[in-house]
Amino acid sequence: MAPPTEALTPERILEATEEVLRRHGVAKATVVDVARALGVSHGTVYRHFRTKAALREAVTKRWLDRTTAVLADVTSGSEEPAAKLRHWLAALFDAKRHKAGDDPELFDTYTVLTNENSAAVDAHIGDLTGQLTAILQEGVERGVFEVGDLAATARAVFESTAHFHDPVYAPQWSRPDAPAAFDAVTSLVLRGLTPR
Repeated sequence: MAPPTEALTPERILEATEEVLRRHGVAKATVVDVARALGVSHGTVYRHFRTKAALREAVTKRWLDRTTAVLADVTSGSEEPAAKLRHWLAALFDAKRHKAGDDPELFDTYTVLTNENSAAVDAHIGDLTGQLTAILQEGVERGVFEVGDLAATARAVFESTAHFHDPVYAPQWSRPDAPAAFDAVTSLVLRGLTPR
C-alpha cells in the first residue's frame, strides 16, 4: 500500500496499473485492484481517469511512449543520416524485442491493450513515422538519400520493416537468424534510398 503522505498523481496511478496488469492480466485487472494497490478508493482513481477505458488508454500510451522517447534520442543525434536510419531501425527492433523477451506476460497484456486502443497506437505510429521523416529529410538535404514524398517514404520504410517491430511477429524475434534477417532488410532499405 502506498504511504498516505505521498501525493496521488496520474503517474503513480499508471505505475500501479502496470503492476496490477502484470499480476492479474488485462482480463482480470480492475480499477478497484489499482485503487487497493495505491491504498485509496476507486473513486479517487476515477478523479484522475474518468473511466476504466481512459485509464487503460493512458497506460497503453505510457508504454508506447517509452519506445518513442528512446528513438527520439537517436533521431536528434549527430550521426550521418544513413547510419542514423540504421541505428533508429535497430533501436526500434531492440526495444520491441526487449519488451517481448524481458516481461512476456506484460507484453502479452499490452498487445491486448494496443488492440483496444487504436487511437494510442495510431498516434504512436504517427510519432515514429514523423521521426523517420526527419531522418529522411536530413538525408535528402545532405544528398545521401533520394526521396520524392518524404511522408510516404517514411511510412514505406516503417511498413517494410514491420517484421521487426510489429508485435504479431514477436515469437520470431528470438530466432537465431533474426539479426541476420534484420540486417538484410535494413541494407535493402538503405540501398533503395541511395541516389542512383
